[in-house]
Amino acid sequence: MNHAPALSVRQGLVHVSTAAAAWGTGGAAGAMLHDAGRLSPVAVSFWRFACGAALLLVFARCRPSWRAVLLVGPAMAVCQAAYFAAIAETGVAVATMITMGSAPLLVAAGGRIFQGEPLGRTALACAGLALAGLAMLTGGAAPAGPAGVGYCLVSAAAYSFVTLVTRRMPAEGVAVWGFAGGALCLLPLAVGGGLLPTGHTTTSVLLLGYLAIVPTALAYRLFFTGLGVVGGVTASVVSLLEPLVAAVAGVVLLGERMTAVQVGGAALLLTALTWLARAELRGGPAQGSRPGKPSC
Repeated sequence: MNHAPALSVRQGLVHVSTAAAAWGTGGAAGAMLHDAGRLSPVAVSFWRFACGAALLLVFARCRPSWRAVLLVGPAMAVCQAAYFAAIAETGVAVATMITMGSAPLLVAAGGRIFQGEPLGRTALACAGLALAGLAMLTGGAAPAGPAGVGYCLVSAAAYSFVTLVTRRMPAEGVAVWGFAGGALCLLPLAVGGGLLPTGHTTTSVLLLGYLAIVPTALAYRLFFTGLGVVGGVTASVVSLLEPLVAAVAGVVLLGERMTAVQVGGAALLLTALTWLARAELRGGPAQGSRPGKPSC
């Protein structure tokens, strides 16, 4: 086993931020793929995971990680499936706000309880500011019912589990075999809803290729690598860039509009992320940096 050079905290922040930005483009691409290929959201997720695993396996050639297959893969599948169920119950805005908003709190609690990590006041303050910006960004939509809230919390818990459990695992192996496990879990649901695109095949293949490469293989690889040196709370808060980028992508690609309140929320969210990044670079407001992880 070779050892990869340890990243600096600055590099880790860039990795996580880039991953979150790439994830933000995935929503628009997935929506376009759903329209072009008439694929269900679960089928889109299956192909995203399966193609991402195949792509990384070709270039990384990592040896099998059964821990990733059995732990990370099902958690990623649950995260996706529960999020889509939450969207069906509550709509995109509320599902995004509750799921992404509760994730930093669950990561902070899980890190404290199960890994004995300290909770920095600066990180918690930044998280609160970021959550306020997220609430404004999602437009203050109507409250969700109990089922919708439950799905959101299940999705957030699964995301938090992945964030905590993968921080000391080899990044390439986690991505490859986590995707493989997630694809296996999603396959039965995808088959039930229609596995193959039935609309514009060429457009569907191009969009699927983008989903597999940018918001999946590249983004998760960067995220898991960045987790080696960036605190879990910090990473989960920085990941709130995803709904911000998704909102911008909706405006640019799908013709959606942002209200003045949403623009203010975006500015507040960016302020919180900048404050958090500067604090992390000065010494780590959440858990501090950790040594780099071994590669496959």
